[in-house]
Amino acid sequence: MSEVERKSIDGVLAFHGAPTLLGVKCANLISFDMCEGTMSEYLHEFADKLSDCGLTAIQLCKCRKRTLVYIYNEKMLTAWLGMPQVKQFLSEYGYTCDMSPEQKLRRLSCRMSCGSFPHEIGAFLGYPVEDIRGFISNSGKNCLLCGYWKVYENAEKARQTFKTYDRCRDTLFDRIKSGLDLFQAVSKEENM
Repeated sequence: MSEVERKSIDGVLAFHGAPTLLGVKCANLISFDMCEGTMSEYLHEFADKLSDCGLTAIQLCKCRKRTLVYIYNEKMLTAWLGMPQVKQFLSEYGYTCDMSPEQKLRRLSCRMSCGSFPHEIGAFLGYPVEDIRGFISNSGKNCLLCGYWKVYENAEKARQTFKTYDRCRDTLFDRIKSGLDLFQAVSKEENM
């Protein structure tokens, strides 16, 4: 992988994944248009350098020239998927309580297809269940607020969450601008 490709991937990950990379959000889904070999090499390096931080990155779906990469904080995702309202919601889509987070992610990956996302994907991104249900029942229209997701309930709480996510992005980019690569910037011991 070239240095240009690495910096490009670092920038996209920092922009779209900062809240997860800095331990504030359980997961993010990011689309890349890199060749499969480059993404595979990068994901291997991600695993080598960030697994100690509790972070994992997997290819969730590959479609034509796009690769969807799912990054997640293992402890946070496990806790989120274990919440009663999330478990109940996911059970409506065939995810059982005895499935591990990895098994649930494999099921999610199997349910994805080019240009189509199963409704339950929001649960794997840490979105409030009431907003996922609102999105489904309103066909993505009539939301109270649109930011990192479409909000159908508790707009003020979501607005504050969006501000936190923006601060994560700013912090991560500040670290990168200071000369750190993405892995160094994420591993830096400062907390949000």
